[in-house]
Amino acid sequence: MSGSREATGRAHDGGRAPSDGAWQAQLEVPDYAALRARTDGPPGSSWGLFGPDDDLGMLNFLTPECAVAAAALVTTGEVFDLDYPLNTFVPSLAGTRPATRHTIFANNPNHRDDWVDSFYLQSTSQIDGLRHIRHPVAGFYNGAADAEIVEGSPRLGIQHVAERGVVGRGVLLDMPRFFAAQGRELAHNQAFTPADLDAAARLQGVRFAPGDILLVHTGWARWYLGLSAEGRASRRRGSPGLHQSHEMLAWLWDHRFSLVAADNSGLEAIPVDPDSGFHIGDEPPPERGPSHNGMMHRQLLALLGLLLGELWKLSALAEACARDGRYEFLLTAKPLNLVGGVGSPPNAMAVK
Repeated sequence: MSGSREATGRAHDGGRAPSDGAWQAQLEVPDYAALRARTDGPPGSSWGLFGPDDDLGMLNFLTPECAVAAAALVTTGEVFDLDYPLNTFVPSLAGTRPATRHTIFANNPNHRDDWVDSFYLQSTSQIDGLRHIRHPVAGFYNGAADAEIVEGSPRLGIQHVAERGVVGRGVLLDMPRFFAAQGRELAHNQAFTPADLDAAARLQGVRFAPGDILLVHTGWARWYLGLSAEGRASRRRGSPGLHQSHEMLAWLWDHRFSLVAADNSGLEAIPVDPDSGFHIGDEPPPERGPSHNGMMHRQLLALLGLLLGELWKLSALAEACARDGRYEFLLTAKPLNLVGGVGSPPNAMAVK
């Protein structure tokens, strides 16, 4: 494949041979322009790069060496919980997820046990797994058949992420502080361009490395949760986030991020840009729930294989980074080990 560039670093795993996909991730990585020019697979896709049966996508960029380097970033031991509690975003932002019901019972006076009902795995802080969204033409990531994306089937399930684990260098871009430093107002539906993200990184002294876990602090979740019930109902459909464009897809892929998360409801700016080229004019709206027409979710999840985090709790971490001037940290996440799961709470922590 043309347009390749050599990846830095090589995975080590105590003498065991890495998978074919892991070797490919380390040895040769085509840039996004080369992916768009593909004729041996869907244009703009990474299908096959990490192996024909790969279920992890860009998480393959997160090597054991990345984890070792990230561990060295811990200096104070301060831990930041990046998950909002269950039922924080009730009523559901999607409009299709009722609140989780928690019940405690006892078998005897000295015993307690519990269960939950209506536990929607993407109702609060979450990781979108690779079976969350299919591309309307190409289908699910790496050519997984629609018939494989069912309960109990392992293909693209969130259990692959749970078994692999997410341990690496987290880097945070604090967009409200960046816009304030530029004397610019951050609009409620501000669309961040690659130029905005690069400028924020320069201001914060952040240099990216392959395998990084990118956190984009928008301030949206804290702002939204501070509204009255009436205010939440009126502002549910707009948020700042990533601008929909091929330039953004190139920026994310060419940096070789392993996971990208934000504290808004969809990572991307909402409403979507109708002129991005991703909007399908004759696509009928869904009977219920939000439309993904025009969102990069279809390209990010189904074509590139990039895991997405939404509604992460980032404000306290952003404040700590601003205080000490360090926007890098050890980050861990451990989704639920649910075979065939579409998504999961991230169970994410940052350690400075």
